[in-house]
Amino acid sequence: MADVHSKETRSYNMSRIRSKDTKPEMLVRKFLHKNGFRYRLHVKDLPGKPDIVLPKYKTVIFIHGCFWHGHEGCKYAALPTTRTEWWEEKIVRNIQNDKKAEAALRAANWNIITIWQCELKSDWQNQLLNKLNDYNKC
Repeated sequence: MADVHSKETRSYNMSRIRSKDTKPEMLVRKFLHKNGFRYRLHVKDLPGKPDIVLPKYKTVIFIHGCFWHGHEGCKYAALPTTRTEWWEEKIVRNIQNDKKAEAALRAANWNIITIWQCELKSDWQNQLLNKLNDYNKC
C-alpha cells in the first residue's frame, strides 16, 4: 500500500513531531507545579533522559507516547500499514531502550513512574498524586 502523502508532506509531518514539551508532558508538568512539586526536565545525566525528575523524591517520570513506545493493547499503538517492518523494528528498539534505562535507574535506587499518553484521557491525576505521596513517605 502506498503512502497517502507525498514524500515532502510526509517529511514535513514527521518533522513536526516533538520529543520535548509535548502536550501530554506539558499537562503533567502543569499539574505537578500546581500541586507544589518542583522538578527538573530531561536530565541528560540519568539513563533514558527522563522527561521529569523529582530529585526530592528520587523519582523520575517518563511520559510515553503510546505509538512511539509500543503501548501493548492500546488502540493508539497500531502500526502503520506502510513500511510496517521498519516501524516495528523502530518501536522494538524504543522498548528495549526504555527497559535498559529503567533497569539502570532501578539499580541506582530511583523510583520510576511511567505515564502513557492514553492514560491522560482518564483520571490520572489522583493516581499520580497517590504514587508521589507514597514516595514522599519513604
